[in-house]
Amino acid sequence: MQYFYDQAKTELVLQDLQTPSARRGMAIGSIQDGKGGRKPTAVVTSDSGAHWEVSKLEEVPVSLFFLNDSMGWMVTEKGIWKTDEGGRDWKKLPKPPAPALRVYFADENNGWAACNKKTVLVTHDGGHKWEPVKAASEPPGAPERSAYSWIAFADPKYGIVLGFNQPEMRWGSRFPAWMDPEDALSRRQTPHLSYTLVTRDGGQTWRAGSTSLFGQVTRARFSAHGPGLGLIEYGDSAATGPSDVYRLDWATGKSQAVFRDKRYSITDVWLTKEGTSYLAGIEVAGQVRSIAPGNVKVFKSNDMSSWTELAVDYRAVAHRAMLSGADEQNLWLATDNGMILKLK
Repeated sequence: MQYFYDQAKTELVLQDLQTPSARRGMAIGSIQDGKGGRKPTAVVTSDSGAHWEVSKLEEVPVSLFFLNDSMGWMVTEKGIWKTDEGGRDWKKLPKPPAPALRVYFADENNGWAACNKKTVLVTHDGGHKWEPVKAASEPPGAPERSAYSWIAFADPKYGIVLGFNQPEMRWGSRFPAWMDPEDALSRRQTPHLSYTLVTRDGGQTWRAGSTSLFGQVTRARFSAHGPGLGLIEYGDSAATGPSDVYRLDWATGKSQAVFRDKRYSITDVWLTKEGTSYLAGIEVAGQVRSIAPGNVKVFKSNDMSSWTELAVDYRAVAHRAMLSGADEQNLWLATDNGMILKLK
């Protein structure tokens, strides 16, 4: 463990973690007081995690993307910000046409934003002006219940944007799981539409697709010289278990399940440049997985077939874990409750 927020009556809820280099890393989230108050916060290191500095942000953050050690973009609940100084200073960009959830940039000018309302945007000037990608609106489903939430590229040509359409709830309790655990377990899992946008020419053209799916595709990570990893997460009442990890052959579009264990809820996947695969998640602590935090678990594989469990600091207990790494020797893990760990 390298950092842990431990203050009475408040907690640091982390949303994202990015490590653009071996020395520099940033986690973003908000300090919450239990009464609804939120203070937007960043936790930053510039010395490989030896020291972490807590700094204030102007708006509640959602996600991060860094192109290199200095240039990055931050999506917030109210817009998109840009830094040219490794996160030391942020400048707000003009408001995009749709609320963004995540951005990805191929270079300092050309990038894409995954947004609510069945919208994907493209920019050619670093995020000052955005235009819609027309193919994003083609899949069926009401825009008000649809969103794109993830962007990944395997190489400069091949990229994918993931999204979903949530059907209108006609059955089940309106209360959250923690208020009625028995009802949460009895809620029937229903399929919904999963969206994909694929480009094979660096974003010049996109092809849209949709399929009916149980669970939600939350992650896809690729390497330029091998297969990728995809993650599907399920609800509390899913009989299959909390999650499935798939091997993705992005050249052919084929997928193969490589990890499923009802004891563990995987919440993130990672691929190093050297070809090593990592899974991070939580040991299931109760029947209603979304309520009870569990011990953080990490698994490693060199062939996406046999997985080895790695030792994790016993103090790491959370609902979700996220991974980010600059290389094989510099891999970090952050939990949603304010802890940051480094692989040794």
